Amino acid sequence: MKNIFIAIAVLFAISSCQQYNNQATASSSSKRSEDPRPNIIFVYADDWGFGDLSSQGSSFCKTPNLDQMAAEGIAFKNFSVVNPVCSPSRTSIMTGHFPARHFVHGHFAGVESHVRRNMPDWLDPKAPMLPRMLKDAGYATAHYGKWHLSNTHVPDGPSPLEYGYDDFECFNIQDMYTQLDADSTMDRTIKFVEKNKDKPFFINAWIHATHTPHYPKTHFLKEFEDLGEKEQVYAAIVKDADHKMGLLFAKLKELGIDDNTLVIFSSDNGPAPNQNREIWGQDNSTGPGCGVYFSVGETAGLKGQKASIHAGGVRVPFLVRWPKEVPAGKEDKVTALASVDMLPTFVELAKAKLPKGYVSDGQSVVRAFKGQKMNREKSIFWQWKWPHNRKADYWASGAIQEDNWRLLFNEETGQKELYNLTEDWKEQDNVVEAFNDKVIHMMEKYKKWEKTLPENPSSDCFSAVRNSKKAL
Repeated sequence: MKNIFIAIAVLFAISSCQQYNNQATASSSSKRSEDPRPNIIFVYADDWGFGDLSSQGSSFCKTPNLDQMAAEGIAFKNFSVVNPVCSPSRTSIMTGHFPARHFVHGHFAGVESHVRRNMPDWLDPKAPMLPRMLKDAGYATAHYGKWHLSNTHVPDGPSPLEYGYDDFECFNIQDMYTQLDADSTMDRTIKFVEKNKDKPFFINAWIHATHTPHYPKTHFLKEFEDLGEKEQVYAAIVKDADHKMGLLFAKLKELGIDDNTLVIFSSDNGPAPNQNREIWGQDNSTGPGCGVYFSVGETAGLKGQKASIHAGGVRVPFLVRWPKEVPAGKEDKVTALASVDMLPTFVELAKAKLPKGYVSDGQSVVRAFKGQKMNREKSIFWQWKWPHNRKADYWASGAIQEDNWRLLFNEETGQKELYNLTEDWKEQDNVVEAFNDKVIHMMEKYKKWEKTLPENPSSDCFSAVRNSKKAL
């Protein structure tokens, strides 16, 4: 059976990425000596579970390069994205806002779907944007890999250049652009690094792994021949992504810019539930491949997965490496970080300016990156419009976290769960009945925050098809 799946996978495997010379060489005198600001590379995986790293408890994946990254930096284990699916999670990175502020409640799809869910057809490019802020501060900016701040089904979505990028090549982007080969994200990232090594740069490298369709390569499949067929394909995908991270680090060292480059590895949400049915998958931006039958990502025992705002759906890997600035080999299970923190953090490091009147929902976590104690001042909110009420760990429609207490609730059903994350990191002991006053306080705070949200999406972000009412 395994050999059959290997043969099938080979048919869909995309070409191996270009090989790079890994031999580190001494760099000539750097033109960057006059500008100490760090390069920033933010690697955002797709559906990569908290437990999909061997260093974080995977039962079958091997991630030597990411494990080495953790050993040379900090593994933050109390980092959460603020939505359990793709587009809103990515919106929070770009804007530093909870995605509900932009009415991005779920993934971008077709216009009819957006109308039903009262969403815009794309993320508003006129909103304050991280890449634009860094570009204005003198950074070279690029976006490679997944886009999904609109969709292939919306033909007239804005170009990534309108969001503040100097360069981009993407998949899951409107059809007016050539879809980037899903295997080429790190290749494009490395080329941009080589081209811009003498000035500060920022790259959003949003990789395809571990989202479906899966495209396992033969040599990685052979490495996991002892596993069951599902685990074999998934482990091959993870190992491929880990290999590319190794190529990136080798290139940074070769160019002599490793010490001044901040690299972060994370994921947009938890692992996709394994549905045990779809052997084949099809995506109009990346093509056919292996389906969700092979999606067996792990949460390291956290409840819930993708599409759940329980821990397993929103707590994801978060590795930070910046030689000489980030202490090596540290694990931080206490400091609460969130995806909305990335914009204010990167802006501080880049010595950039926030637009007049802009207020982030997050806060700078530079102190935490440098291994210093950080007190979180801002609460973290989750608004989830489509909970699966009848499923365990998928019922919550809202949540708030403050002072390392986390309350999940569903007002329609009356369900509530309260966890003390300092003592109960896995959210196993629901103490809602013992701390009723805290529950009331946190619910009041959530309601107050909810009143600050807009009532409808901006019509400036409606496509021509939508405005002509052809989709209605």
